[in-house]
Amino acid sequence: MPITWVKERVRKIAMRRVMRGQDSALPDITTLRKVPDHLTYPLRRNGLDLLPEVADVRTQEPVTLLGSVLGLDLFLVTGYHESRAVLADRSSYSNDMRHLLGTRQRSDAEGIGGLGMTDPPDHTRLRGLLTPEFTMRRLKRLEGLIDGIVEDALDGMEAAGPVVDLVQRFGFEIPFRVICDLLGMPEEVRDEFHGLGVARFDVSQGGVGVFGAATDSRTFLIETVKQQRSDPGEGLIGEIIRNKGHEYDDVELGGLADGVFLGGYETSASMLSMGAYVLMQRPDAYELLRSGTRAEVDGVIEELLRYLCPVQIAFPRFAKEDHDLYGKQVKKGSVVVVSLAAANRDPAHVPTPDQFSLENAETAHLAFGHGLHRCVGAELARMEMRAALTGLARRFPDLAMATEDVGELGFRDLSIVYSLDKLPVRLNADPALAAESA
Repeated sequence: MPITWVKERVRKIAMRRVMRGQDSALPDITTLRKVPDHLTYPLRRNGLDLLPEVADVRTQEPVTLLGSVLGLDLFLVTGYHESRAVLADRSSYSNDMRHLLGTRQRSDAEGIGGLGMTDPPDHTRLRGLLTPEFTMRRLKRLEGLIDGIVEDALDGMEAAGPVVDLVQRFGFEIPFRVICDLLGMPEEVRDEFHGLGVARFDVSQGGVGVFGAATDSRTFLIETVKQQRSDPGEGLIGEIIRNKGHEYDDVELGGLADGVFLGGYETSASMLSMGAYVLMQRPDAYELLRSGTRAEVDGVIEELLRYLCPVQIAFPRFAKEDHDLYGKQVKKGSVVVVSLAAANRDPAHVPTPDQFSLENAETAHLAFGHGLHRCVGAELARMEMRAALTGLARRFPDLAMATEDVGELGFRDLSIVYSLDKLPVRLNADPALAAESA
């Protein structure tokens, strides 16, 4: 019997005993078909604005008992300083949620892995593979690649104009191609993975929809790793296999690639699409991207990250023991969820929290999380935003919305990663309008 299988079996049994009790029935989040309505307001917005309920809860108490799901208490953290404290607390919380997968036998692709849902020492071991690849020095080599992808996307937009959907041709196109090149994956998977990426964060169908999409994408990436075992590619997957592949199995590397792929394009796509939407309403900031200094450009990028914060909630934390959390009694096994979007708009931390304002640019934010599980690709995301949005501003200084109906944009409802699904824009000044104003 393989030693790795025995170790995994022992670990699962131990986790089940710790989190739920040895003889208790285990919940299975993958069978949850609907999230109770009273738990969903942290995942809803009105356009770019948070719902009033979020601000009301944060004002009354930065930590609140949101309700229960699958028999587990669910606490919501909305204050900035309280959120930082929870995200940094490695002793009170676990990120491992395998105890919520029930007891039925599952395939490798149905499991949970990667960085966001893993604790040390597994997390430390896996993150050690990625961290060297995402340092500023190593990312420097990608600048030419990113610039070339941005130019190609802008060329394609110009050829398809004068009116284009910025979500597809800009927001999705650029980060998808970057992450495919980074990992060493063929672009032929574009359409399939775009749909799966959206579904991975859509909780309208409960755990059934989320975990179904996760299984499909993870299956593909595990198979990709298996194929590259014999013929390593030029990307990150191939490099890891060549250098340390013997230390990790296909499921581990597939899960790691899944996290990089998903985090590398879906969140960046949201930021580029929503960022362009905001900038069309703020010509002063848009002009800074075109002609400002590097510091001014970075200020625009950081404020967009704080204000938009597409990742609405952090990976859930599970209490390892009974403890007090800012006046709330949290029992072992309870779920603690941090609202990154609410924390970034905490008036106790931000001068003008609910507005896009460059006066907020110096204020620290949690768009990439905090602590042990802070996004490993944060600097890559900043590079993409800087290159893509400055390129957009320089190529199309008169960019404008091609519709006045905000309802056409399709802002996502009940999605962990918030975004819009359509953004029709006019690339250059409308000749008819220019003639009228002349």
